[in-house]
This record gives sequence, structure tokens and C-alpha cells, in this order.
Amino acid sequence: MYTSKGYRGFEYYNKLYYSYILKSLKDNKYYYGSTVDVTKRLIRHNKGQVPSTKYRRPFVIHFVEEHLDRSLAVQRERFYKSIDGYKFLKGKNII
Repeated sequence: MYTSKGYRGFEYYNKLYYSYILKSLKDNKYYYGSTVDVTKRLIRHNKGQVPSTKYRRPFVIHFVEEHLDRSLAVQRERFYKSIDGYKFLKGKNII
């Protein structure tokens, strides 16, 4: 729908989503997630604003994949967390 400010909802068509892997510099373990902004998400993790990673800070971005929609990014995150995903990531020397 067109409005005086342009096409309503158009910003959603150009939005990319990401699945990502962070590495903790404290314990050398990985965290898997998905987001629309990896840099902002990393900042939140490193500020302690994410309860599941609060005590494992600091983190660095280890790996990122780009996706055209949110569901694909979430599916990929879930894949990373599965045993098949673990084997895939190990086989490609990502982790």
C-alpha cells in the first residue's frame, strides 16, 4: 500500500536476517542465535543483557550466515544446535 511516506511495509521486503555463532573468550564455547542486526546483538551479549550468556562474556563474532526471511534464520539456528548441525559445523571447520 502506498502512503505519503512511501510504500507501507516496504522496509520489511529489504530486511535481511542472520544466523550467527558467537565464541566466548572466557570459556571458548559457542553461542548460536539469529537476529536482524548481528552487531547490535553482540553488543547486548557483551553488556550482559542476555541472561543465558551474561556470565560467559566477552564474546566475538565467530560465524554469520545471511537469510532472506526470519524463519530461515531461526531454522538455521536450530540446525546449528542439533547433532547434525554440530557435525556439519565441525566438518566444515567452522567450530
